[in-house]
Amino acid sequence: MLVALFALAVCGHAPHAWGQKGSASRSAVQATTCDRASFHLVVDVGHSQKSGGARSARGADEYEFNLRLATQIVQALLDQGFAKTTLLITEDPKRSGLLKRVERANKMAADLFLSIHHDSVPKQFIEKWEYEGAQHIFSDRFPGHSIFISNDNADRAGSLLFGQLVGREMKTRGLQYTPHYVEPFMGNRRRVLVDADAGVYRYDQLVVLRMTRMPAVLLEAGSIIHREEELMVLAPERRGLITDSVVEAVVAYCTQRSKPNATVVRTAKTSPAAARTSKVNATVAQTSKTNAAAARTPRAKQAASKAAKPR
Repeated sequence: MLVALFALAVCGHAPHAWGQKGSASRSAVQATTCDRASFHLVVDVGHSQKSGGARSARGADEYEFNLRLATQIVQALLDQGFAKTTLLITEDPKRSGLLKRVERANKMAADLFLSIHHDSVPKQFIEKWEYEGAQHIFSDRFPGHSIFISNDNADRAGSLLFGQLVGREMKTRGLQYTPHYVEPFMGNRRRVLVDADAGVYRYDQLVVLRMTRMPAVLLEAGSIIHREEELMVLAPERRGLITDSVVEAVVAYCTQRSKPNATVVRTAKTSPAAARTSKVNATVAQTSKTNAAAARTPRAKQAASKAAKPR
């Protein structure tokens, strides 16, 4: 028995007792959380009072819809602890206004940029109708929202991630995106569908998506040229669903993109079988050490010499 144990010690101790896998000596657990107080989201109100954007089926400017929804989103984020959320409103018209938005967002060094818009349709789909004694335009085609990112953005992966999160949250709440942007009849407004599940399209040339130095997403929250959907996006219930979708997406994005804020190192417990093996190995090693020391004593050397002589 002692010989067998000594052989075990010479060949090396057994780290895995009785065929069991040994536990790791230590494990690192990283806790990643979103620091809401320091996370900076810019919510851009598409268009301006001077340049109102698309016209709704009942004659309202798109800017009114954008401002209403963006303001609600900002307030909801503030209520959730995102204290640095900024509502971005620009009075400059058209392209100069777009450049001003980008400049302001970049100076803020924001973590995320979201531009709020509402959609229309190409001119060939426009029809006329009378509402409250006045002539208006409408198109009851292509209801639904759409989400856009730019591959030219400084953080394309971050833009796509946030766009996907928004789209999936909206889908979870029963909101459907419009698929018509992939159709040839859209002409120069035709877009590449990046994520068919979340409804994320590419719009590479758009200034506020391309020139911002943080992940950027544009949300077309619905088609206001569509007579029924115009009323739906005006309803508090629909705005509430969109707002909740954006807030949940921001929380998820902030959490996923945050750096680990703590590392806890723990020593793994040793299994009973491994402990027994370790104890045996220690005993064998000590016995070997004692025997080796004894062999070096004068009496041991004399006994060994006598044993070596032939009889």
